[in-house]
Amino acid sequence: MDRVGGGGEEMMMTSGATGRIVPVFRSVLSRRALLRLAVALHSLFLWVVLLVGGVGGRRRRADAGEAAETGGGRAVRTRRRAAEEEDVRRRRALAEEVAMVEDADGEGGRRSETLIVAGARKNALFCRVWAPAAAEMRGILVIIHGLNEHSGRYLHFAEMLTSCGFGVYAMDWIGHGGSDGLHGYVPSLDYVVEDIDVLLGKIVLENPGVPCFLLGHSTGGAVVLKASLFPHIRGKLEGIILTSPALRVKPAHPIVGAVAPIFSLLAPKLQFKGANKRGIPVSRDPAALLAKYSDPLVYTGPIRVRTGHEILRISSYLLHNLKKVTIPFMVLHGTADRVTDPLASQDLYNEASSRHKDLRLYDGFLHDLLFEPERDEIAADIIDWMERMLALRTV
Repeated sequence: MDRVGGGGEEMMMTSGATGRIVPVFRSVLSRRALLRLAVALHSLFLWVVLLVGGVGGRRRRADAGEAAETGGGRAVRTRRRAAEEEDVRRRRALAEEVAMVEDADGEGGRRSETLIVAGARKNALFCRVWAPAAAEMRGILVIIHGLNEHSGRYLHFAEMLTSCGFGVYAMDWIGHGGSDGLHGYVPSLDYVVEDIDVLLGKIVLENPGVPCFLLGHSTGGAVVLKASLFPHIRGKLEGIILTSPALRVKPAHPIVGAVAPIFSLLAPKLQFKGANKRGIPVSRDPAALLAKYSDPLVYTGPIRVRTGHEILRISSYLLHNLKKVTIPFMVLHGTADRVTDPLASQDLYNEASSRHKDLRLYDGFLHDLLFEPERDEIAADIIDWMERMLALRTV
């Protein structure tokens, strides 16, 4: 396991279910698009000037706005809300159909279930639970999946954990899997942090005295790392595991960083349809790729503006706060990962203030480590690390 260079791409990227890597905001960088952007910004400036005009003008605009609200505008929003709710029902039904055991004959007394947890904003979070056959669990691992995927993909890993005496909880983010929200849309990654806090509180309450670990993959890894910086969340955890975390994500051009907050407010759900169609593989296992990219619960569309901005924002925050990381952690990254930067994981290991920290760089491995041909070896490394952390509690 060696450290290699060239990990970071100078663009904002996310992996989708089609196997493509979608560069966020690349479509705004052509000369024609930049000209349109300049015109849009100029129009925005004029709109602001008019908005702060005379009282009479403001009153007339308010009256016009009220008329629009009671007319077509409200009807459009109602239709969109109904369509979103229908999509949530469809996805939740699909999520319920995802297998919770790999081999029913070899289940060995393990228990599994799905449940709905009320999130921080009373939003419905679709969760999965796997429990070992033994009455007493050695510990619990909470899995936070990556952008565009869902909790049901981690069945094989969950069964390896339960066979070693660990319980498993896995949560679908807002806008993912069977949870509430527009598919593939994340209004704020801080919402995901808050929902993790709610789920951890429920787990601790229902399993008093059982040590908890938190695992996050890719963007989920960034969310888990940020969550661990909050003392009230840190106090519930024995440690965190980060697989291929999205810690260094940059826009394709400096102007993108400047305008992203504006577009995020004006058109948060806008999709960039002119995305890169070439794609970057995330696993060396063709069967794993096929399973991911044919999964109807994995979001396949272009990334939405607000979601992209949120990833830029959390990445910037974490890079400025690596020294504040004190929780025991294990970070795992493939050196051939072209979606997230393995050198950023090296920086985390070097700069974090944690007393117990572990870095594993897997030579030639790609992004989805738990879906690589060596997935069982990766899982064994994670389980071994958790067991070592538990052993430290008795010293």
